[in-house]
Amino acid sequence: MSDVTKTGSMTLRHGTAMYVGAVLGTGVIALPALAADAAGPASLLAWLALVLLSVPLAGTFAALGARYPDAGGVSTYARLAFGGRAAAIVGWCFYFAVPPGAAAAALFGGAYVSAALGGGTTTTTVTAFVLMAVVTAANAFGVQASSRLQFALAGLLVALLLVSVALSLPHADLDNLRPFAPHGWGAIGSAAALLVWSFAGWEAITHLVAEFRHPRRDVPRATGAAVTIVGVLYLLVAFATLTVLGAGAATTDAPLGELMARGLGGGARWLAAGAALLLTLGAMNAYYAGAAKLGAALGRDGALPGVLARGSVAGEVPRRSLAVNSALSFAALAVVVAVGVGPEPLVLLTTGSFVAVYAYGVAAAIKLLPRRSKGRAAAMPALIAVVALLLMSGVYLLWPVAVTGAALLYLRLNRRRRPAAGERRPEDVRLERL
Repeated sequence: MSDVTKTGSMTLRHGTAMYVGAVLGTGVIALPALAADAAGPASLLAWLALVLLSVPLAGTFAALGARYPDAGGVSTYARLAFGGRAAAIVGWCFYFAVPPGAAAAALFGGAYVSAALGGGTTTTTVTAFVLMAVVTAANAFGVQASSRLQFALAGLLVALLLVSVALSLPHADLDNLRPFAPHGWGAIGSAAALLVWSFAGWEAITHLVAEFRHPRRDVPRATGAAVTIVGVLYLLVAFATLTVLGAGAATTDAPLGELMARGLGGGARWLAAGAALLLTLGAMNAYYAGAAKLGAALGRDGALPGVLARGSVAGEVPRRSLAVNSALSFAALAVVVAVGVGPEPLVLLTTGSFVAVYAYGVAAAIKLLPRRSKGRAAAMPALIAVVALLLMSGVYLLWPVAVTGAALLYLRLNRRRRPAAGERRPEDVRLERL
């Protein structure tokens, strides 16, 4: 894409912040402890493996986004490669994964506030509600406003994590890494299955690529910077959790708070709560922005009601789609609180949906990207990574299967709005000429 055709407002630094917020997310709040419980110090290998696997995945989606900038993101790539049904399936899998994921993320952040303030479930729930309301309001003003918020959040977040690790490392003891694999080497796979949640997000920004001022130049740069930042931070926090907390790493619900307490004292619970809120806001902000754009694109393409179509063009604000996604997120939060099952099932359901989106995206990349391009080269190892993620997801793939059935049923019942097989949209022609 030439600079002449640019229509968006997002800069390189704002795009990098969006990526960091989407991927870093809430995984760093609790998952280092859960992975340590599953595999002990050997969980470091699970972290390292997923960091390495995320490189080709991120590269693949960056190449697709730079080549085909459209609000539909992976749904658009699936349509160009495999047709309208595949596009609808991918779009539904992503769009309807965000509400349960947002509810789970908000509850993770609320739990840290509850640990600092007290109040138990009530404090956690109220905090989760406020987080979702703030992110909805930020995105209602458009991607430029939300990307500025994301840039500020990402900067504060990275600083807090680095300070936490730096102040806690003087208390590290390498003896805490022995025995290295107390539960056997097979436990590394169990830890990796938990950590998939931490690395979902490389596909989320594809829906915002058209909002970049210079997509072809800045999307790969933003992706490379985000991969480096996220990978380094995850490995640092995981290493510090294991070496500083030792056996206690597997039993604490707030490992980041414990790290801060070792360096700053007990009052660090407040700082930990602040970091948790930043992490949660950053992840939710990126996903709300991406899902809102996607919903508008699906409305435009006939895969969702046409009333949602407004906002699919770069520079427009998809407020109707945002309102639907936000309402579903609040509903998911209400159900979880009423039933009392906790956020864990929502995490695994969301992960299963995102893995399905990854599978379609990588397959589309192999078909669409030029054979000798860097993006196509990244797609081949990414395919291996996706197969591994599918195996890890297990029974939770039933959720994207159910969503697939619902999407196909919707298309069948709305044939008048669905383009005929082989019909080419103006958007498709425009994208294929880029």
